[in-house]
Amino acid sequence: MELLLDPITINCRKVLAGFKLIGADYTIKKIDYFKAEQQSPEYVALNPNASIPALRDGDFILWESNAILQYAADKVGNIGAYPSDLKTRADINRWLLWESNAWFPSCYKWLVENCVKPLLGGEPDPSVLAAEEPNFHKLASILDDRLGSSKFLCGDKPTIADPVMAAPMHLHGWAKLPLSNHKNLVRWMTQDVETSSWWKETTVLEGFTLPK
Repeated sequence: MELLLDPITINCRKVLAGFKLIGADYTIKKIDYFKAEQQSPEYVALNPNASIPALRDGDFILWESNAILQYAADKVGNIGAYPSDLKTRADINRWLLWESNAWFPSCYKWLVENCVKPLLGGEPDPSVLAAEEPNFHKLASILDDRLGSSKFLCGDKPTIADPVMAAPMHLHGWAKLPLSNHKNLVRWMTQDVETSSWWKETTVLEGFTLPK
């Protein structure tokens, strides 16, 4: 499987960490996000959304990061990372949909205001974060409640739901995500996710740089 991506972005790191967790073999074709290579005609022919990542498996093209992880887990046959039990899989799918619909958009506001804007010479807009903060805490509380009863999101072992949910938080310190009131969420991220090999092997540093 070939992954077309830039390792620094949320959804690309999500896929890379997920592939490490799944144990899937892959190659990478880098699509430079800050050079807007995802908008090139060649790439848009593969993904009309002009967004990364995308997967190419022979003549099969797939976009949407969460769908890519579902496909890869099934192709590899890793039923630990993506169990085949109907209710467990429905639970994982529920979190994947919730992440793309609710969690990612909320976390992304902190990344844009506190990371992207200053990097490009701008200033954060406190009013944007103040307006989003009640929604963020509502969403974070949902995760915090779930993680109060299990080590990982869907049980005692990680599934693809964990890199999916962690990715929007991947630069939480630099982004200044307001996490202090969500103790279970902090525990999961700092003690369980960030100590996992599949996460450490996909590290992205402040400034959207990669380890040398």
